[in-house]
Amino acid sequence: MGALTDSRKRLSADHCLSADHRLPYPSFPPPSLTPPSKRAKLAPFPELDPSTSTVPPIRPSPQIIHSTATASASSTPGPSSSCITTASTPLPQRRRLPPPPPIQRPIHAPQRNLRVFRLGGAARTHAAGYSWFSPSSPPPRSLGLQQFVELVKSVSHPAPPTPAATTDATRQAEAEADAVPLEVITIEEDKEVRKQQDEEVRGGVVVRRGPIYKELYKASQQKRDAKLKTLEFEVRLAEEGRLGLERLAEALPRITPKKEEVPEPFVPLTDEDEEMVRQALNGKNSRERLALHEPSNIVITREILQCLNNKEWLNDEVINLYLDLLKERELREPRKFLKCHFFNTFFYKKLISSGYDYKAVRRWTTKRKLGYSLIDCDKIFVPIHKEVHWCLAVINIRDKKFQYLDSLGGMDKKVLSTLAKYIVDEVKDKSGQQMDVLSWKHEGVKNLPLQDNGWDCGMFMLKYIDFYSRDMDLIFGQKQMHYFRRRTAKEILSLRAE
Repeated sequence: MGALTDSRKRLSADHCLSADHRLPYPSFPPPSLTPPSKRAKLAPFPELDPSTSTVPPIRPSPQIIHSTATASASSTPGPSSSCITTASTPLPQRRRLPPPPPIQRPIHAPQRNLRVFRLGGAARTHAAGYSWFSPSSPPPRSLGLQQFVELVKSVSHPAPPTPAATTDATRQAEAEADAVPLEVITIEEDKEVRKQQDEEVRGGVVVRRGPIYKELYKASQQKRDAKLKTLEFEVRLAEEGRLGLERLAEALPRITPKKEEVPEPFVPLTDEDEEMVRQALNGKNSRERLALHEPSNIVITREILQCLNNKEWLNDEVINLYLDLLKERELREPRKFLKCHFFNTFFYKKLISSGYDYKAVRRWTTKRKLGYSLIDCDKIFVPIHKEVHWCLAVINIRDKKFQYLDSLGGMDKKVLSTLAKYIVDEVKDKSGQQMDVLSWKHEGVKNLPLQDNGWDCGMFMLKYIDFYSRDMDLIFGQKQMHYFRRRTAKEILSLRAE
């Protein structure tokens, strides 16, 4: 597209110059002038006299000067040469531009829009009062320092318009100013002032008391308020629920009857343990090996284990193996049980085989064999077998007593005297010390749990030893014998006393 001009032909650079160099646009010749003659396109400018013209002189080359002189000699200047007045040098006849058309027909072309200080678009026509491309109007000039200062002052502090001076152009300018308000942001350090007023609107100028990020933070905070309130309510509800559960836990012991804790010796067997004991006691193969205790080399077959059935007498193998398991339990948990020594069922028979013979059992209690001395124990248990009845004798070193326990309520002082003599010989033989047991008490334990039949004496004896090694009172009776038989069978089959 061509430039936006008054005619379809481009203006030539060699048109008539204006006599006044301050005018930015040239003066067009009147329409009555004769059209320029066709000459060469490279017709030079005549050299003007600097004394009479303000146009800077143009010095052509010598060839052009020669051709110009020849042309001026052959032709006379016409009235159109009066556009540039010279005193000494006659001007040659030059080409003239055609007269402007009677109707202006602007042609669209690329143009530069001034956007600075709203001088582009409609502001060029209405604010300045002239058209940018009108030949009869002067173009806008660049702003000087004073004009720039005045423009800034007029924008920052606009003067209130008077009713008489309000025009369409003024209304349009005000509408544009309202559409795009100028924001002047000031940050104040005083917290009190910032709290009193965060933002103030003064006309078209917005004055903020705080930075923009705080305003954006407040806007986002308002969006999150609903969710924060919901979360706060849920947290408070959970806290109340937790406090309610704590108060309930405190109140439950007062309103709930206490459940009696089952002592460890009375913990019921599981279904698996019951099935294992049932199969072991009721199997058909009586010679089947059910357990082997390697430290004592005791083998338990079904025939031997069946003595734990109801109405059966306990044999030596079951009693001796159970006593070895009690010793292993003590070594496994020394803080839970007393330090004890458990003689087997053959010790007392060997001790009194020929009256009283300490040398017969001297090697039974060497420190190399036991790992400890009898004098260091709290209690020493000695099973006593009287033909068809089992009893128990206890050397209570901790309490300095010789005790006799019979599930039928009997008492045998001879057994206690024999054991008193034995412990004196044992301490003298192993440590070389003389032990005085004359002040020790010989007693038959009273208030013993007694048997109601003729076959549970062996089971009573084992439970006497079990409870005393735990340092517990004898709190069982005849009604627990069936449970104790099955529990003892389970502990022998698993080779572990509980």
